[in-house]
Amino acid sequence: MSCGDPHETDCSEVLDHLYEFLDHEMPDSDCTKFEVHFEECSPCLEKYGLEQAVKKLVKRCCGSDDVPTDLRAKVMGRIDLIRAGEAVPDHDVTAAPQEQ
Repeated sequence: MSCGDPHETDCSEVLDHLYEFLDHEMPDSDCTKFEVHFEECSPCLEKYGLEQAVKKLVKRCCGSDDVPTDLRAKVMGRIDLIRAGEAVPDHDVTAAPQEQ
């Protein structure tokens, strides 16, 4: 998505890192760049608003649900792989091998 206008921060960069912005997981300097971009780019601002609304809805509807232990273990395992710089497989590495 792009509005077609040139921006200091490209639309694709903003959209690629939108959840980091929403989750306050980026440096303040990058947050400022994104805020400036949203002021200039209505399609990205609209996408930001939509994703923000979805995030609030999920939190309201599912925020009190307990996370299954096996799901937490899988997610933490993938995070550990990413932090170690290892490739993350597309398939579930914790599942039992399937017979063929």
